[in-house]
Amino acid sequence: MNGSRTVYLWIGILWMGIFNPVLGAEPEKRCESYVPMRAITQEPKSHWFSYYDKLQFDASGRYVLGMEVDFDDRAPLAGDEIRLGMVDLQDHDKWIEFGVTRAWSWQQGCMLQWIPGSDSKVIYNIRRENRFASTVQDVFSGEKRILDRPIYAVSPNGKQGVSLNFARLDNTRPGYGYVGVDDPWADQNQTNDDGIYLVDLESGDSRLILSLHQIASLYNPRTRDDRKSWFNHLLFNTDGSRFIFLHRWFRETDRNKGWYTRMFTARPDGGDIFAVADHDMVSHFIWRNPSQILAWSTEADGKNHFHLYDDLTDRLEIIGDGILSRDGHCTYSPDGKWIITDTYPDKERMQTLMLYRPSDSKLVVIGKFYLAPEFKGQTRCDLHARWSRDGKSVCIDSLHSGRRQMYLLNVSEIVK
Repeated sequence: MNGSRTVYLWIGILWMGIFNPVLGAEPEKRCESYVPMRAITQEPKSHWFSYYDKLQFDASGRYVLGMEVDFDDRAPLAGDEIRLGMVDLQDHDKWIEFGVTRAWSWQQGCMLQWIPGSDSKVIYNIRRENRFASTVQDVFSGEKRILDRPIYAVSPNGKQGVSLNFARLDNTRPGYGYVGVDDPWADQNQTNDDGIYLVDLESGDSRLILSLHQIASLYNPRTRDDRKSWFNHLLFNTDGSRFIFLHRWFRETDRNKGWYTRMFTARPDGGDIFAVADHDMVSHFIWRNPSQILAWSTEADGKNHFHLYDDLTDRLEIIGDGILSRDGHCTYSPDGKWIITDTYPDKERMQTLMLYRPSDSKLVVIGKFYLAPEFKGQTRCDLHARWSRDGKSVCIDSLHSGRRQMYLLNVSEIVK
């Protein structure tokens, strides 16, 4: 172990022994944090934010978005409502509720996120009768606008979004889509009438830019008509000039056989489509900059790695070879120097949170968190680390206390 890693470890051990209330607790409440950490939400309710690629912290770093619900241990039902709010980090972590919704999932919530460029407006998905939509809301004044389509990802200028069919996503990947709305194309494996939509967040206008049939027909003979296709994980690049989407389809007509995945990019108007990764497996990813994508994927050698792809080219490189050896929810720090990622539970049911610096392959484990075995499938709680905008803190979701809560970890001494 190198000297600096040893220092971080002993600081963590000392800090845990003095400040960490769960050190030495019973196994189902175990966590090991090697940096200062505190719970910013509390029981009796459960709180979480969900996905790792959304803006959770406001521009000032004072307000942290989250969701609140009364249970942890089952899939959502159509009538289940969650409460939306924010934690005031400068007022004793006060919870400030501002909305409710019935369009949500455990893994990706209701797509709650700050709108880039705004100090007060958020966007989140809602359900209106037999359709999904979204709400743009000022969290301080309460003023709202309803958009006719739900939102998946928002462009960096805050003016555009991309959307998909959340009912189809729920049918194909429970835990990511939403219940309570019928999919008009449920009996069609591929269709020209549904797919990815571009949404004008100012006017509310939307249009279909990429259809399921269009993408399923590109390049790959394995995407046959007898296998159901869907889209998932849309994300704009850092300047809004392109976005990523995953195209997935079942390996066989029986969905229990699993699925294949391809990763594409395109312009916001749906043009200039490019297949970035087409070797059947792509998992978590993040844009490093407008033209590079970090993704856990399989390439021609048949091995899984974090690959750094150059969009619109065939160039790629392996990141963290022999160090980052497991799939995780990866994001770059705001200055681009560090990657934070996590793991799924190991044999002791511990989820590991770590920082990795590509410039010198430095790895720092900053925490381990217990996840009880009964939380699996769509009810699992991934750490899904999200950076503060100044890069000094990260927020995670964890069930190690027995209830889903949000925790703030100070990583400033490591990344400074």
